Amino acid sequence: MNILHVISSANPMDGGPIEGVRNLGLRMFELGHHTELVTLDDPTAPWLQNQPQTVHALGPARGNYGMTRLLMPWLLAHAHKYDFVIVNGIWQYHSFATWRALTRLKLPYAVFTHGMLDPWFKRAYPLKHLKKWLYWPWAEYRVLRDAAAVLFTCEDERLLARQSFWLYRAREQVVAYGTRPPPTDKAMLAEHFLDTYPELKGKRLLLFLSRIQEKKGCDLLINAFAAAAAQTPDLHLVIAGPDQTGWVAALQAQARRLGVADRIHWPGMLQGDTKWGAFHAAEAFVLPSHQENFGIAVAEALGCGLPVLISNKVNIWREIESAGAGLVQEDTDDGTHALLMQWLALKPAAREGMAQAASELFNDRFTVSAMADSLLAVIGDRSRHLVQPTPSISPS
Repeated sequence: MNILHVISSANPMDGGPIEGVRNLGLRMFELGHHTELVTLDDPTAPWLQNQPQTVHALGPARGNYGMTRLLMPWLLAHAHKYDFVIVNGIWQYHSFATWRALTRLKLPYAVFTHGMLDPWFKRAYPLKHLKKWLYWPWAEYRVLRDAAAVLFTCEDERLLARQSFWLYRAREQVVAYGTRPPPTDKAMLAEHFLDTYPELKGKRLLLFLSRIQEKKGCDLLINAFAAAAAQTPDLHLVIAGPDQTGWVAALQAQARRLGVADRIHWPGMLQGDTKWGAFHAAEAFVLPSHQENFGIAVAEALGCGLPVLISNKVNIWREIESAGAGLVQEDTDDGTHALLMQWLALKPAAREGMAQAASELFNDRFTVSAMADSLLAVIGDRSRHLVQPTPSISPS
């Protein structure tokens, strides 16, 4: 089977969506299927070198919307060569162009919204939401309405998506989502990370690993860590990830005001063995996000047997809490402080049990193999014909 993913960029700094596409493609190859990507990237972009999958880069695109005249003609000329097309993300030109081309060709496609319909964005950025309303009826509404399936990674994401716009119509389907099993040489990887950052040797480490941006709650984490650090002298915090909005300088100033600047470490974006080593060198993973539809890094932490300390705005929190694979609190200063203090109060045996539960939950729910099987079932069901859209669903 030949599958085409349409995504705005293959840049790994964009976080979960491209990581999911890449991992899924590798698993599909193992199952005998072929996956290609079409993106709005500049063909000379450095992250397109040595890609494991074929990437058709049709940029550089213009502006934040990612406008390019090349995508629509390319899809009209080539989409029929693929058994199925999957759009990853909305609110940029790639989703609208796919809708225009594939409805004209009468070919089915599916859409992963990747949490981009979460009502948190409406509350956090009301002016941006108003701007989105201006083109929702003639663009993204139609993209979702005419898709053979609109794919959600968990039930919470599906229900939240109904709350952003009253004009909403979609054939909703929840599918498994996950990542590839992490490498298993834990001791060697942890040693590699600590050799790279020797100032962390002998320290207790909490790990934040994600894009550094407002919705991730990094400011809440620094406040909570400052309170916890006063009671735990050997506790350090690693905040790893790309600074997408230029926020790091303000966060570092916050840490200096609170007197913990020397105990918070900023290694930037971690990849490969260094990333896996960070997971294995830490005692817990922390993500107090205000909005997170799935969280590939959360799944990666679980796969490493690392307990996760998260907010209840990470949409897979119910699964984690039910499995005993981590701790969950509100995405507030008080909630994040309680999260860290609960963890520090646990006895070693309880932490070990949580680590075991994390591994078991990953193997049961969040592997890329389960993701591939789930998606292949959708493709088999939807690729036979174009599906008439369901009636409109009003927001709750």
